[in-house]
Amino acid sequence: MATSESLDIPGPAGRLEAILMHPESEPVAAGVVCHAHPLHGGMMHFKVIFRAAKALQENGVAALRFNFRGVGRSEGVHDDGRGERDDVRAALDFAARRFASLPLVLGGFSFGAAMALHAAAADARARALFVLGLPLTKMNDLAVLQAVETPRLFVQGERDEFGDGERIRGLVEPLPPPRELRVIPDSDHFFTGHLDEMQGELSRWIAGRPWAAA
Repeated sequence: MATSESLDIPGPAGRLEAILMHPESEPVAAGVVCHAHPLHGGMMHFKVIFRAAKALQENGVAALRFNFRGVGRSEGVHDDGRGERDDVRAALDFAARRFASLPLVLGGFSFGAAMALHAAAADARARALFVLGLPLTKMNDLAVLQAVETPRLFVQGERDEFGDGERIRGLVEPLPPPRELRVIPDSDHFFTGHLDEMQGELSRWIAGRPWAAA
């Protein structure tokens, strides 16, 4: 039976509050899911984050959700994306220790997607990466897209107010494979009314075990 485990993991600024979602059977991989901007209500309980973790769990991946520093019971204070990259690496450290023999998957939503991108660019342990609702207009370092070569899935709302379908296509389609882009028609940044489609795209990708192509 699928279960969830509440725990604390050691982070560079102190404790990071986390939930580990176990699949029904022995996991085939372990994943880390990063939430949206802490100063705009982002937390690990946000709907998009839960749905993403559920997509992993239902496809045999142990999914770790965590709160960035200063959110919920996590210690420390918001660091404008600098320290948060270290938080992602700390979550990867935990997943690598807990599931030492399994490939690691990394991803996130909005601010968390940007943090996951930067972590993947600097840490080769992430064997596959998923990017949900990338906040293109809020990023001043889009060159990071060129720095990640692992299998990648991008899921974006066609009407995302922080980077619409046309803009994400222009950035992702020139990237070398393996990479996939799914633009959800009529969806906004938060996938309002389209969470099922978002979860379905991620579930389909995970079911294909993209880390095997890394």
